Amino acid sequence: MTTASPPSPAPSNAYQILLVGLLSLNFGIVFFDRNALNFLMPFVKPEFGLSNEQVGLIQSGLSLTWALAAFGIGRLSDAIRNRKLLLVLSTLTFSVCSFLTGLAQGFALLLGARLLMGAAEGGVMPISHAMVAEGVSPERRGIAQGIAQNLGSNLLGSFVAPVLLVSFAAAYGWREAFYLAGVPGLISAGLIWLLIREPEMAQRPVREPAAGGAGLGLLANRNVLICALMSVLLVSYVVVCWVFMPLYLTETRGYAPKVMQWLMGTLGLSAALGSFLVSGLSDRIGRRPVMIATPLIGALLPLSAMFLFGPTWLLAAAFFIGWGLNGILPLVMATVPSESVKPLHIATALGLCMGAGELIGGVLTPWAAGRAADATNLAAPLWIMLGLAIAAAFCAAWLKETAPALRDRPGRLRPSARRDGQGEPSSSG
Repeated sequence: MTTASPPSPAPSNAYQILLVGLLSLNFGIVFFDRNALNFLMPFVKPEFGLSNEQVGLIQSGLSLTWALAAFGIGRLSDAIRNRKLLLVLSTLTFSVCSFLTGLAQGFALLLGARLLMGAAEGGVMPISHAMVAEGVSPERRGIAQGIAQNLGSNLLGSFVAPVLLVSFAAAYGWREAFYLAGVPGLISAGLIWLLIREPEMAQRPVREPAAGGAGLGLLANRNVLICALMSVLLVSYVVVCWVFMPLYLTETRGYAPKVMQWLMGTLGLSAALGSFLVSGLSDRIGRRPVMIATPLIGALLPLSAMFLFGPTWLLAAAFFIGWGLNGILPLVMATVPSESVKPLHIATALGLCMGAGELIGGVLTPWAAGRAADATNLAAPLWIMLGLAIAAAFCAAWLKETAPALRDRPGRLRPSARRDGQGEPSSSG
């Protein structure tokens, strides 16, 4: 039987915009720090004499602790119901870890700094998406979560990071670039503390647990299971690209670091635009068709990197289109899971999907891609990316539609299916 606290006024449109904008900025800083080492690796790798396998292991280590934190901190925020405090503490900690990366003197210390950074950053997105799900109107949830996850992370993490940090490292040194990367998070933590409010306990719905319980039991929900599988595939694709594409472009294709930084920056612009277009399109035509088509478009990126020769702008255009795959990550990790479970378990479901992606895709795939590159050449990771994109499209075909515009259309779904698929069950649920 479902009980609920007295209804409270919905947040104003101005506050919803502030909430999404600030959370997007903060997650952008997360990826600015996370991706810094990938873009600076052409400077770090020769200084430390790293192999491709060691390069992959550094990323795998960060992904391991990120995955554990995503699930653990997601559940903790559901339990203690104080999301803002956890978010501020996580932001302060990962900023300090950026400074520690700059102080590293060898492979072991570099790996240790990235392990700590993953533990600090992993909980940021589950908490942020849970705050968006609670604070933004349901009809805007898709585009809001798309902006929260993709706009800032790609403008800062995939565009500003390569352009700014590579230039800064060339002028002043790669260690100094990491010190620079640690500053924005300190500012963001202060803004979150001052401007974002923590909803009162009485404002939140209190419901009976969903069928299948919480934690790993949420995998009994078909959409949660498929989103966890897609998260593994898509995180693998994205992380392999971040880690090995800069090396492929500089070592195999022979591009100078300044050309590489702009080609990688193109990915950030693509995903920033996709945070509006892809997520917004899914609000209109449905999550499922968008999540099937977009991974197939992502196959263009590795193919163009290997086989497209000609003007650099043409390769940049292919990168821009192919990275559109990144636009469905918020749907996979946040929107569809949050629309498929009861509100009491939203952050746990999000942490489960994100954690699965990082734990399997983020940990194992970079290491495996590095070993394959050492055994053959740097094209091996790009062939892995191609296979991952095709597999993700196949998985998406099995999803149940959750977009409110389609789900709530009269006659669209049977009542039982509607109760199973939506994040806010009917009063009979």
